[in-house]
Amino acid sequence: MLAMAVNQREPAVDRPAKAELVATLNGVFKTANVVVVAHYSGLTVAQMQNLRRQMKQAGGTVKVAKNRLAKIALEGTDVASIASLMSGPTLFAYSGDPVAAPKVAVDFAKAHDKLVILGGAMGKTALNPDGVKALASLPSLDELRARIVGLIQAPATKVAQLVNAPAAKVARVVQAYASKSEAA
Repeated sequence: MLAMAVNQREPAVDRPAKAELVATLNGVFKTANVVVVAHYSGLTVAQMQNLRRQMKQAGGTVKVAKNRLAKIALEGTDVASIASLMSGPTLFAYSGDPVAAPKVAVDFAKAHDKLVILGGAMGKTALNPDGVKALASLPSLDELRARIVGLIQAPATKVAQLVNAPAAKVARVVQAYASKSEAA
C-alpha cells in the first residue's frame, strides 16, 4: 500500500481551476509594469518565504505557476516576450513599480546563488538578465518622488530666506538705532 502511494502522481488540477489560474495570471501580466523570470531550483521553503516577504515589502509579488499555463496566460499581453524564458522551475516576480521587483530579485539572487534571473519584460520591452540588473540599479519611485520634493522644496526655502533677509536687516538696523538712542 505504501509503495503504491509513493508511485502515484499528484492529483490533476481540474479544468475550471486551470482556467481560473490562467485568467488570474493573464490579469497579472496585463497590469504589471515589470515582470522578472527566474529559476528557483534548490531554494528551500524558508528561502522562498523570505523572497516572498521581501517582495511584498517592496510592493511586488512572487508567483510560481506551471510553464504551460503561464504561456497560455501570456497570450495577448505586452509581456508575451518572456514566453521563451519559461523552461524548468520558473517563478515570476512582478510589481507596479518598474524598479521594485527587479531590485528585490537581483538583491536576493546575490545572496542566494540558487535563484538565477533569466530575464523579464517591462511593458513591450524584453529584458535580458543584464537589463534586469540595470533596472534594479535605478532608484525606486518613492526615492524619485523624495528627490523631486526635495528639489521643489529647496528653492522655496531659499526664496523665503531671501524675502525675509531684507526685513531682518531692517529690524536689526532699527534695533541698533534704538539701542544707540537709549544709551545716549
